[in-house]
Amino acid sequence: MTEHRAEHKRCPHCGCSHPTEFPAEVAHHVQYGSNLKALPVYFCIYQLLPYERASEMIFDLFGHSLSPATVVAVTGACSRNLTEVEGTTRNLLQDAQVLHVDETGMQVGDTRHWLHVASTDLLTSYGCHRKRGAQATDAMGILPAFKGTMIHDFWAPYFRYTSDHAICNARLLRELQGISENDKHQWSEALGNLLIEITTAADIAKQEGRSLTPEGLATFERQYREILEAGEEETKISEIPEEQGKRGRKKQSKAKNLLNRCRKCQGEILAFAKDLTIPFTNNQAEGDLRMMKLRQKISGVFRSEEGATNFCTVRGFISTIKKHDRPVLSELRRVFGGTPFMPTATHRMP
Repeated sequence: MTEHRAEHKRCPHCGCSHPTEFPAEVAHHVQYGSNLKALPVYFCIYQLLPYERASEMIFDLFGHSLSPATVVAVTGACSRNLTEVEGTTRNLLQDAQVLHVDETGMQVGDTRHWLHVASTDLLTSYGCHRKRGAQATDAMGILPAFKGTMIHDFWAPYFRYTSDHAICNARLLRELQGISENDKHQWSEALGNLLIEITTAADIAKQEGRSLTPEGLATFERQYREILEAGEEETKISEIPEEQGKRGRKKQSKAKNLLNRCRKCQGEILAFAKDLTIPFTNNQAEGDLRMMKLRQKISGVFRSEEGATNFCTVRGFISTIKKHDRPVLSELRRVFGGTPFMPTATHRMP
């Protein structure tokens, strides 16, 4: 417990009384301090404990009862204190050269929502929305103003933005492997091997401080096109027979659909070879989403959109300070003390 005392001085000449101001965070006669407020947020948002278990843990450790409702209220206050930080983070993400984006399902009450992430190796921002498409990504306010290279899967709404694009080739390799194993296609295996060969050459060039030669790039691109041409013949054999009397467009096989995507998005798939600052995968965004999915496995669904939004704001802040190698609990105390860590596009030592 901390007791604050403020002196009042009276001028011996004029008789005026001059009170001393309390610290900005001290607003009531009795209140929880930054240390106690930071703990439930640390337990629930970072360690992913349910609210009731966080309340129980605080009682077991300190002998002080903190109701789950208070834990919810403290989390909301933390989120509100991070409004300026969240705005700064999203502005920095707009100016990034390479941006990782992804989305996954999130249950809020009885309704399926979508969790969106935009991140770099130093910054993370989450958004929870009822929609999966452009309405949600527009609401986050990052992608409409982004002008760098966006790394994602083949999901169509991302392509509506005017930035440059790069495809997550780790996911593409999984799809190619599925076609090879299930449909016994040779083109998919050949394309997967070629992508691995290209990324190996790109990694060696990066280590040596150089780029791939124009001749080498031209050779890889030619091999890429030749594999797709061979794939056209293979996919014709596996085309789905058209049902008699059925109208409309003929349904294509998964192999044919993937082949068409690889042909249409050749530049985006091979972007990592032309610009070595572009990663081969979208593992950054997938990793930033993984802990959010784990939270629902441990603590269940969110009961309200407000709770989900508060969680996204605070968890995005925690992810960002972790990327800056800063201690989580100490930084949460600073949030309640009114001096939260303000992220930058470059690494800062604690």
